[in-house]
Amino acid sequence: MKKPSVTIKEIARQLNISKSTVSRALRDSSEISTETKKKVIDLAEALRYSPNPIALGLLKNKTQTIGVIVPDIANRFYSSVIGGVEDIAYSRGYHTMIYQSHEQLERELAVTRHIAMRRVDGLVVAICSQSENTDHFTELQEQEIPVVYFDRVSESMNSHKVRVDDYKGAFDATEHLIHQGCRSIAHIAGPQQVSITANRLEGYRDALIKHQIEFREEWVMHTEITQAGGTDRTYQLMALKNRPDAIFGASERLTMGIHLALRQLGYRMPDDVAVVGFCDLAMSSLMDPPVTSVTQPSFEMGQHATSLLLDLIESKSTPASFETRVLQSNLVIKKSSLRTD
Repeated sequence: MKKPSVTIKEIARQLNISKSTVSRALRDSSEISTETKKKVIDLAEALRYSPNPIALGLLKNKTQTIGVIVPDIANRFYSSVIGGVEDIAYSRGYHTMIYQSHEQLERELAVTRHIAMRRVDGLVVAICSQSENTDHFTELQEQEIPVVYFDRVSESMNSHKVRVDDYKGAFDATEHLIHQGCRSIAHIAGPQQVSITANRLEGYRDALIKHQIEFREEWVMHTEITQAGGTDRTYQLMALKNRPDAIFGASERLTMGIHLALRQLGYRMPDDVAVVGFCDLAMSSLMDPPVTSVTQPSFEMGQHATSLLLDLIESKSTPASFETRVLQSNLVIKKSSLRTD
């Protein structure tokens, strides 16, 4: 049977003093004598009294807790971001509550309602692929719960933002394939309404234009950001009459699907088809052959987003303007794209 928690009322009863006196003594109020404070503190320690965090939060109008919403915590990118969030939050005396949207708007809406009810001090979020507007996050901000966006951001979001230079990462990946002699480069992209999808598609397209290579609509395929999506689209690409000689994947899971499909179909990488993707370096190294990857500073992204959020929480005024921090990616070349002939 669970032992009931000790309350201020119980301490007051045992010492035969008022609850308000106990409360002030625990807050080290100058209105309470040193002798009474000692009695209260000694008994509180003996009874293992712990203040109710919710009640304490209501009293202070602050919970020392921030929320984090990610599409999927099993995604290595987002789990690394969460590590960065918790690193900064803990160092500044805050706890974190982690939520997943699973790329579903309905779940994202339910999470924001829960966050409002729990009165967390602020939120860092990567919006789900079904969110075409951010009204539900604007409502949180109107309730004085600041929001900082990361990874998936747009100019319409009225707050601090932290993202990777997706355009440059995609441009560098595509140009690398061109330098390897590839001329029929396909791109498997995420959902069209997601900001990172548009930025990476633009980088891919501009690299082709720079090197006077034709941009072909049939070689750009959108799908949900899953391994199965990458596999299915790769099968479709390799069934075309004019097959690509390289595939650029817009995310780790898509790239894993590309890699799996090519192996199942019996194509050699990079001899038959070269592959580059946005991937975590540890995961890309586990594939055979290892995949050339556009790596992202995910842990640092979480740190930056949390630092900006805590500054908003602890500031006594709204900033005159909001900041967008753009972090740089890095192209790590592995065997999947490195042609030696």
